[in-house]
Formats: sequence, structure tokens, C-alpha cells
Amino acid sequence: MSDEDEHGSQPLYRRVLLKISGEALMGDQGYGLHPPTVQRIAQEVKSVRDLGVEVCMVIGGGNIFRGLQGSAQGMERTTADYMGMLATVMNALAMQSALEGIGVFTRVISAIPMDQVCEPYIRRRAVRHLEKGRVCIFAAGTGNPYFTTDTAATLRASEMACQAIFKGTKVDGVYDKDPMKYPDAKRYDRISYDEVLQKNLKVMDASAIALARDNRLPIIVFSLDEPGGFRGILAGKGTYTIVGG
Repeated sequence: MSDEDEHGSQPLYRRVLLKISGEALMGDQGYGLHPPTVQRIAQEVKSVRDLGVEVCMVIGGGNIFRGLQGSAQGMERTTADYMGMLATVMNALAMQSALEGIGVFTRVISAIPMDQVCEPYIRRRAVRHLEKGRVCIFAAGTGNPYFTTDTAATLRASEMACQAIFKGTKVDGVYDKDPMKYPDAKRYDRISYDEVLQKNLKVMDASAIALARDNRLPIIVFSLDEPGGFRGILAGKGTYTIVGG
């Protein structure tokens, strides 16, 4: 397919990282993976890949295990975080299976080596996969406890020289307060990194925002529930918030 979309315009970015939470894969369930939801997100990624955009992904693990929750229940924090990292590998494998089922070549790349299951993280090899048109799913966070998958996403996007991070959420941007609770919540079209930190807006955690700011990496917050939303933004349409940039 041509690098141009159906209207003949070039996509806004040539290489992007999509960050989604593990909860995004649950659908309406309270736990685990919902295969039709995983399939739907895979179709969204394929539609963007078909524009000629190079795509990498980071998926959280909160649908299976959340390290902070485990440590709150008396588990040692480091152990709980490693369990959370392993949960992200499970999600990455599920997404790889869905993507390859619709013809998208995909590599799962883990920060914790587990060679029988996926590739270890080697930056130059990962860049080569992207250049060959493969989707790279970065799993196991940064490989270190005390760091979230938000921080991992910003780190990998910087290392891969991505032009933007796309943060898929349940709402269509960043609001001054929770739009699910407050009907008068105001959506920002654009907001600075510092404003996100000062107002403690729950876009990503503070270390991820600071890392994005230091590397001048824009974060685009959009609704993952909006069909075609990911592709639409790359084609210059849709509703979203740009953080920084």
C-alpha cells in the first residue's frame, strides 16, 4: 500500500510508539485478556502500519498483575514489580499472536532475557526490525523494579528515535479533572510538560513526563475506544491532546 492515506496526504509521523495499559486488553471483563478487544487493537495497529508508519508498542500488565498493588498487600516491592514485568510479556505475546494472525510481522522484545519466548532487547536489532516494517512490542518494562511501563515507553521511544508517543486511554485527551465524574471538565488541545507535572494530571507518571520533556518527545493522548482513532490522528484528523511538542 502507498505511504499516503486515502486523501493523498502524508502521515504526520513516520515512526511512533503506542503505549496502552494492560487494562485496555480486558474489554468489559474485570481481569485478564479479552480476545476480541486484543483483535480490535491489533486491527488499529495494522491500519496505521498500512499507512507506511513504523510502529512499536509498550503494553502494561495491570490486567494480570500490578506491582504496586502486590507490594501494598505485603509483598516485597522488587518481587512484585518483577511479577508485573512478566505480566507485560504475556500481554505482548497475546498482541503478537493477534497481529501475526492478520498478516503483520511482529517481534516481542523483552528487557528480561527469556530466549525461548522472545528476543532480548538489543537496540540496533530493534531499529532494524522497524526499518523492515515489523511491529516491535517492548515487554518487561525497563527490566528494573520501581520503574513503570510509562517510563519504559518513553525510554524505548527515545532510543528508537520515535517522533511521538501515542498514549491510548479511555478518554479523548487530557482534561483538567476526571471527565467521567465531572461533566464540566475541560479538555486541553495542547499542554506543556511542566503544566502536566504542576497540576498532577494523570497522563503518565512524573519520571516518564520528565524524560519525554528532556528528549522533546511529544505525547499524544487519545481514546483507544474510538474506532479508527489512531489512524485518524496520523492522517491529521480526530480529537486528542498533545503534551509538549
